[in-house]
Amino acid sequence: MMIRKMVGTLSLLAAMAVSAVAHHSFTAEFDNNKPIKLQGKVKEMKWSNPHGWIYLDVETNGKVETWALETGAANSLVRRGWKKEDLPPGTVLKVEGWQARNGSTTANVGSITFADGKRLFAGSSNNEGGKQ
Repeated sequence: MMIRKMVGTLSLLAAMAVSAVAHHSFTAEFDNNKPIKLQGKVKEMKWSNPHGWIYLDVETNGKVETWALETGAANSLVRRGWKKEDLPPGTVLKVEGWQARNGSTTANVGSITFADGKRLFAGSSNNEGGKQ
């Protein structure tokens, strides 16, 4: 009986540790002092939890870089008016957000704006810099 309780407790602690690592705070990965504005074409959109991801091809000085852009969870995006069919590959977007602390082509998204001017908020986890 005691061994079963110990195994159960250890399993619960392990699950909590994995969850804590998988879901990070904004400041652990992104820099509130590195706001970014990008324009490019959607390469792929991954609707997932705890964060969705937009992969955006951005051309700078004739070179195309793919940015990995973290959004809120899929459910939160839908509640904010996002639809899966809104982001097929090739969709042109303007993105506002905050770059990763390590300077990579990774960012947390505050909002996206479509070519027609429609703007959607991405459920950023940035609680320090407000919404863009």
